[in-house]
Amino acid sequence: MDIDLSFIWAGIIAFAVLAYVVLDGFDLGIGIVFPFFRKRRDRDVMTNSIAPVWDGNETWLVLGGGGLMAVFPLAYAIILPALYMPIMLMLVSLIFRGVAFEFRWRTHHESHLWDFAFWIGSSVAALMQGIALGALVQGIAVEGRQYAGGWWDWLTPFSVLTGSAVLVGYSLLGVTWLNLKTSGAIQTRAASLAKPLSFMLLALIGIVSLWTPFINEIYFERWFGWPTAFFSSFVPLLLAVCAFALWHGLNRGRHLQPFLAALGLFVLSFTGLGISFYPYMIPGVLKIEDASAPESSLKFLLVGAAVLVPTILGYTGYAYWVFRGKIDPEEGYH
Repeated sequence: MDIDLSFIWAGIIAFAVLAYVVLDGFDLGIGIVFPFFRKRRDRDVMTNSIAPVWDGNETWLVLGGGGLMAVFPLAYAIILPALYMPIMLMLVSLIFRGVAFEFRWRTHHESHLWDFAFWIGSSVAALMQGIALGALVQGIAVEGRQYAGGWWDWLTPFSVLTGSAVLVGYSLLGVTWLNLKTSGAIQTRAASLAKPLSFMLLALIGIVSLWTPFINEIYFERWFGWPTAFFSSFVPLLLAVCAFALWHGLNRGRHLQPFLAALGLFVLSFTGLGISFYPYMIPGVLKIEDASAPESSLKFLLVGAAVLVPTILGYTGYAYWVFRGKIDPEEGYH
């Protein structure tokens, strides 16, 4: 039985990207909702809730980006020039956010400036991730084996819409994380913010989902052609289940259920994206098997991935286990 290593690697990279989105999404969301929590003490508790894990969460971004470059060099060479600006803005924002995260603890008189920087860095990073995703979904102009579009092709109404959806989605993950990890006034405030954010996110998911099939005939066929339409129909049904679980959990004062339901919305949205893309790396232009590196390289790199991915999963799971439970407002990790 022949095993197609390019599809195995496509699955590994997809998993790395999804792991980054669901893990780093909530700690970016913490920064995005900073303006809704005015007290420094509240913000200290919020950042303490992510302090033990936020650096590790970004490991998956490195794995996804590095894996794409090593395993699918042609796709990387086309996608990167098309998305230079949003990717560079995202990376600069993540660096800016990381500096602000540390500096806000070391300065007291200027802490409000670093809080503002933390908010800006988190918000711009989330927005750029969504815009890059929207630009990729909308399509990349390719001639021969290279990018043939313009400098501003990534900035369109659709990409701004997807950017807004990611921004709101990360905010929802952030407040449901606070609902899980904090208590008292912070938890109450977070739970109250989760309700309007959930409505906004579901509305944006609905608009993006209705718009996407009409961007490319490949997407339309995936969602409305038979027999793929049968399997695709489960995605919106499961989205409705997650939305109900989120709302039910918030109304019943549950702590873990809303966070898991919010994660479910992201996982299902990512699944819908995979249904639209498969088997392409760049929709309508470049298939997975055509974009991959030589098989010898795939085999060599797969050995490293077989060690690296379980190791990352292991220490990530251990970190979350060690720092499980509610945050004590009187204690911290700094």
